[in-house]
Amino acid sequence: MGWPSYFGRVWDKAVRSLAKKKSAEPDNPNMALRAPAITPRRTVTRAFNSKFRRIASAKGCQLSCEVQAGTLTVDRRLHDMAITPRQKGATTARRQHAPARAKFLDRIEPFFGGKDVIGGPLLLATIAALLFTNSPLRESYERFWDTQLHFGFGRQLISHSLAEWIDHALLPLFFIIIGADVKRELVRGALSELRTAIFPMAGAIGGMLVPVFLFWLIARDSEAMTGWGTVITMDTAFGLALIGLFATRLPDGVRALFLAFAAIDDIGGLLVIAAAYSDAIYIDGLLIAAIGFAAIYLLRHLRWGASIPYVLLAIILWVGILRSGIHTTIAGVLLGFLVPVYPRLGRNDFADNVQDEIDEFQQAHRHALGEGEGADARRSEKKAQERLGYLDEMTSATHATGERVIMLLSPWISYVVLPLFALSNVRVHISPDLIADSFHSTLAPAILIGLCLGKPVGFLSFSWIATRLGLARLPDNVRWPMIAAIGSLAGIGFTISLFISGLAFSDGGLQEIASLAIIVASALAGLTGYAALRVAARLSV
Repeated sequence: MGWPSYFGRVWDKAVRSLAKKKSAEPDNPNMALRAPAITPRRTVTRAFNSKFRRIASAKGCQLSCEVQAGTLTVDRRLHDMAITPRQKGATTARRQHAPARAKFLDRIEPFFGGKDVIGGPLLLATIAALLFTNSPLRESYERFWDTQLHFGFGRQLISHSLAEWIDHALLPLFFIIIGADVKRELVRGALSELRTAIFPMAGAIGGMLVPVFLFWLIARDSEAMTGWGTVITMDTAFGLALIGLFATRLPDGVRALFLAFAAIDDIGGLLVIAAAYSDAIYIDGLLIAAIGFAAIYLLRHLRWGASIPYVLLAIILWVGILRSGIHTTIAGVLLGFLVPVYPRLGRNDFADNVQDEIDEFQQAHRHALGEGEGADARRSEKKAQERLGYLDEMTSATHATGERVIMLLSPWISYVVLPLFALSNVRVHISPDLIADSFHSTLAPAILIGLCLGKPVGFLSFSWIATRLGLARLPDNVRWPMIAAIGSLAGIGFTISLFISGLAFSDGGLQEIASLAIIVASALAGLTGYAALRVAARLSV
């Protein structure tokens, strides 16, 4: 739907369009009438819906409404901007004329569409980075990302390269989503109850311990050992995209289990970044960050609604973490944990509070239509607009802040932050020398075996042991081949693995070997996961 805007989505999708005024009156071509779309989030209870249906049966208002992501919006699209029946028929015909094209577009849709962070733009940016770093433009390309960008105030000066600013200033936005996702799973999701949390928790612990153990077996007593953190985490975006290819053939529990597993895996990765790959800690920076954190927490406790103070305090928290020597991605995680996962207004309270306002809006709208252009019509129009503003604010309060933050940031993360991260950080100069060094180094096989073998074996074995001991049970409709597929997808390290490799190795040669191994391991794990998902989907039919 594009970037969220409040009043632009006040009444667009709440219920079926209210009946046309009277058959004698001409239709208004500027109001698009549509049935409500089925969305994952149902913010209106059945009792609430029944009240809306009663209102929808009334005549006198041509207003199109439906519920989408808990927001009611006015549909003011011009008729000539909407898809016509002829265009719709032409689209259907093209799918019949070119089935291969239609099938291809259906296949790539999970990589470029959806409300979550998606992996398609990141994949394209990675390919572009590899092409640039292995072309005659290589030196100019790398020199651009190494350009220093300075920020100063008085005698205080902060200077980093463009690539480092992307890591320090933009990548924390991605970690805000990670922190909010983890909190949502812990508070309201699969990890909120011990019985449902043990299965993914056991698998995630195995998915972290086994890869690190295999890495240690191969790379111990060598300089490559500092890169052990590269095999800890998984890439959620690519995994979700591959699961999306089989969304109609796999139970919903597969995606939910993958997200729960990814949440615990992310916690492990964040702890590794904070504990193992942070430089010297400066107390003054921690104090600044603590002040920002406490102030945000206080505003939340006071139920402060305006967003500007939160943004300013978030910047203070980020500056404190940057000053402290801890990587600023931890600031993103802390902010994600501060985001509320429950809405300010429950659905029952919403239903009780808005019913009279809807009735008054309907009445004012009828009067505005029937009173021409006089003063009474203007007063009725003003009253109708006031009621819409009230409904807009009340509806906004039914949407959990965490979900709104994720919805707001996800397009920016998918299409700006992660592609820029790949363009600036993937610097693998593929050459016979690099390939030879990778074969003779312990680093490349340690990463390959850790991600491609350690992740699936650890996840599958530990979750199986927990089940056999009676500590956990398989989620409903989920079978072991699906668990094996999730374990294979966990081997896609990519984003966080590349990030940790940059923290772990100051030597450019080792970082190149690590980056090449991570890319190859992620590709192998993705292919293996795709094949495993095909088998699991076939068995689930």
